[in-house]
Amino acid sequence: MSHNTSSKQIGSATLTYDNKSATLPVLSGSIGPAVADIRKIQNELGIFTFDPSYGATASCESSITYIDGDEGILLYRGYPIEQLAEHSTFLEVAYLLLWGNLPNAGELKDFTHNVTMHTMLHEQIRRFWDGFRRDAHPMAMLCSVVGAMSAFYPDSIDIHDPRQREISAFRMIAKIPTITAWAHKYNVGQPFMYPRNDLTYADNFLFMFHAVPPEAYKPNPILSRAMDRIFILHADHEQNASTSTVRLAGSTGANPFACIAAGIASLWGPAHGGANEAVLKMLAEIGHKDHIPEFIKQVKDKNSHVKLMGFGHRVYKNYDPRAKIMQKTCYEVLEELGIKDEPMLDLAMELEKIALEDPYFVERKLYPNVDFYSGIILKAMGFPTTMFTPIFALARTVGWVSQWMEMIEDPQQRIGRPRQVYTGAPSRDYVPVDKR
Repeated sequence: MSHNTSSKQIGSATLTYDNKSATLPVLSGSIGPAVADIRKIQNELGIFTFDPSYGATASCESSITYIDGDEGILLYRGYPIEQLAEHSTFLEVAYLLLWGNLPNAGELKDFTHNVTMHTMLHEQIRRFWDGFRRDAHPMAMLCSVVGAMSAFYPDSIDIHDPRQREISAFRMIAKIPTITAWAHKYNVGQPFMYPRNDLTYADNFLFMFHAVPPEAYKPNPILSRAMDRIFILHADHEQNASTSTVRLAGSTGANPFACIAAGIASLWGPAHGGANEAVLKMLAEIGHKDHIPEFIKQVKDKNSHVKLMGFGHRVYKNYDPRAKIMQKTCYEVLEELGIKDEPMLDLAMELEKIALEDPYFVERKLYPNVDFYSGIILKAMGFPTTMFTPIFALARTVGWVSQWMEMIEDPQQRIGRPRQVYTGAPSRDYVPVDKR
């Protein structure tokens, strides 16, 4: 793995409080805004900083992903997401995120082989599914099975052994498509399909998801490319909630499978990984293009609690660069599947048009995000809405693993321990129950 180029001090800032002053080093990374190093503020001034949800706090140094939300820029290891989505493959991007550079032909062949050789699950893991209810949410199954993997692969959970970390990385990236596809098969009562190592990463997932034993399965290159592109676009996204969860769990020395299970649990929330599912639900509730004006009116009404899903982003204050790629992919998939008049797509396009022109949304920089289109694509490709977040988790696993490995190798890494502003009762004495 390529190691971080450490941040450099480019100046200092002075903070004065209660007749005491602290000089805070101002640090700069390779690109992006400078940061004030506040690590000594408590010792020097006796105070902490207060930043709920860490929106203005850099929690680590990382050389993996860079986002400029104002300009709509997303870089993996310096490469623009647009170039990778257009020209690369998911496993090539996985190599890039893990090791820091694009592989040459030989390296890519070896990496692909190593991932492919780990696609099968330990056969005893199959029994896990027998314990779930038939209608169990796929994310519940992903959390459970991934969390249990350390019990089946104890030979690769020594986090201090680089070789074992590497094997765990291969296992996690290779097996998550199998786990995800089997969660769906269990829901619908179909036989589990074992992975096929003659197929590409995306084709193998589509095979395990859609194929049934009595029928021959023929991969579709358009749909395979769309699936691969969805994986690339969701592979990593800097220090978001689930990635931060993986790092926080990892900072305790927890095994890699436990850390990824923690990330899956965090991604499950509708404000994070469940957003594309919420987009389809919103479009279904609108129902028809004629109902859009009334819907927009409700969105603007502060008392209605109606939200515009799939627009705006915590980081991006511009058009999400992933959304443009996803929009193009959306049209390719619908054309390939012969879906000419898709009411939901017509509705989505009309909603996009209005939102991009309406001053209310323009002023608030509520541009379409990646979730707006990905839900429509996945629905067209035959995925039920309950599978949208698991597919997101499948793709993001490589980012989580990359971030986890980087954190383990960071000499500054310590156990995560945020502080708080205590607002409870001050010190008080116990009173016996008969005197209260």
